[in-house]
Amino acid sequence: MADIAVIGAGYVGLTTGACLASLGHNVTIADIDEKKIQDLEAGKIPIFEPGLEELVSTAVSDNNLHFVVGARSASATAQFHFLCLPTPPKSDGTTDMQYFHAAIEEIREIIPPESIIVNKSTLPVGSASNIQNLLSRKDVEIVSNPEFLSEGNAVQDFLNPARIVVGAESDETATKVAALYSKIDTPIVLTDAASAELTKHTANAFLAMKLTFVNEIAALCELVGANITDVTKGIGLDPRIGSSYLQPGPGWGGSCFPKDSSSLVQTAKRVGFDFELLEKAIDRNQIHLERTAKKIMDELPDKNAHKDGKIAVLGLTFKAGTDDLRSSPSLAVIGYLLAEDVQVAGYDPMVFEAVEELEELDIASDSYQAALGADVLAILTEWEEFTDLDFGKIRDVMRQPVIVDARNLLRRRDMEDQGFRYIGIGQ
Repeated sequence: MADIAVIGAGYVGLTTGACLASLGHNVTIADIDEKKIQDLEAGKIPIFEPGLEELVSTAVSDNNLHFVVGARSASATAQFHFLCLPTPPKSDGTTDMQYFHAAIEEIREIIPPESIIVNKSTLPVGSASNIQNLLSRKDVEIVSNPEFLSEGNAVQDFLNPARIVVGAESDETATKVAALYSKIDTPIVLTDAASAELTKHTANAFLAMKLTFVNEIAALCELVGANITDVTKGIGLDPRIGSSYLQPGPGWGGSCFPKDSSSLVQTAKRVGFDFELLEKAIDRNQIHLERTAKKIMDELPDKNAHKDGKIAVLGLTFKAGTDDLRSSPSLAVIGYLLAEDVQVAGYDPMVFEAVEELEELDIASDSYQAALGADVLAILTEWEEFTDLDFGKIRDVMRQPVIVDARNLLRRRDMEDQGFRYIGIGQ
C-alpha cells in the first residue's frame, strides 16, 4: 500500500483518487475549493458518474480515502503526488499551464525526498521536462501517466483499462508507478515521458478524426442514396477498422477532444510540423455542426419567418451518461439555431437550470413540454430514455410532426408509422 496525494478533486482527480483507494492505497485528495471539499466530506459527489459515489463511500468507510484543502496538506507525507488539474485552452489553442505551475510552487519544498510526481492530466509534449525544471529538485522525478477515462464509464475505464501508460526518464521510477496498478490485469506500456504525453494526445486526436470521417461519409450517403448504418456495419466488421466510434452524430465535442486536438496542432506548429490532416478534421467538424443546424432549420414551415418557429431539442449534454455540458455539440448546434432568431426549447435528464452561455434557450421540465407547439423535434444527445417516449403524445402536442434525429436513435419506420416526417443522419 502506498501513500498517495491527489491534487485536484475534479472529474479526473476524484475518479483517480477513489479508484486508487479501492486498490488498497492510502489516498488523500486535495483541492483549493473549500466548498467542494466540505461537500465531499459530507458524501456529496459534485459530478454525475455511474459507480463513483458508491466507490467514494466505500473507500471513505475503509479509511483509505481522505479530503483536505490545499496541496501542501496532502503532499507533506505522501510518496506519490498525482497532478489532476485543469488544462483549459488559451485563445490560440495552446494549453494553459497555470494550475500546474501553482501546484508545483506550493509543494516543491515540502514533499518528502525521493517522491514521485505523477501527471495524470493531458499535457503537451515536453510538459514533464518543463515541470521538472520548475521543480528544481534532483531527488524528485516527474512521470507522465495519462488517464484514458470516458465520461459515463470512468470507473470501469480506470479499473478495467485497455492499457496503462507510464512515461519516465528512469526504468526504476516507471516500475514504481506501474506497481501502483499491480491489482489490475492489463498491458502496461513503459516508455519515456514525452512518448507517454504524445500517446494521450494521439489517442484523442485519432478518435476525433475517426468521428469526423464517419460524419463526412454520412453526408456523402445522403447525396448518393446510401445508408450510413449499413456502411458502418460493413466496415466495422473489418478488424483493422473496428466498430467503435463509427456512430454518426451532430458533430463531436466534450471536455477533451476539442482542446486536446487543438493542443496537438499547436505542439506540431511549435516544432515546425504542418499537421494539416488534424486541422482539416477540426474544421470539418465545425462544418458538420453547422450542417446539422441547417438540416433542422430546413424543416421549419416558414423559412422566411424564423422568429415564428419553434424547435424542440432533446439532449443537451455532450453525450449520454454524463451531466457535462463543456463543448457540447448539442449546445453548438443550438447556438446556430438561436442566431437565426428561432425559439428553442431543450430538455435533458441531467440539466435542470438555464445554460449560462445560451440565455435564450428555454429549459423544459420534460420532453413533452419541450415539444409543445414545436415545428421540429431534434434529438442531439443519445439518451436511451428518448426511445421510450410516447411519440403519439409528442405528435399531438407539436405544431407539425417532424423529427430530425441527429443520433439515429429512433427507427425510421416506427416514426413514419406514427405520422412523423423523419430525418436521420446519413440516411
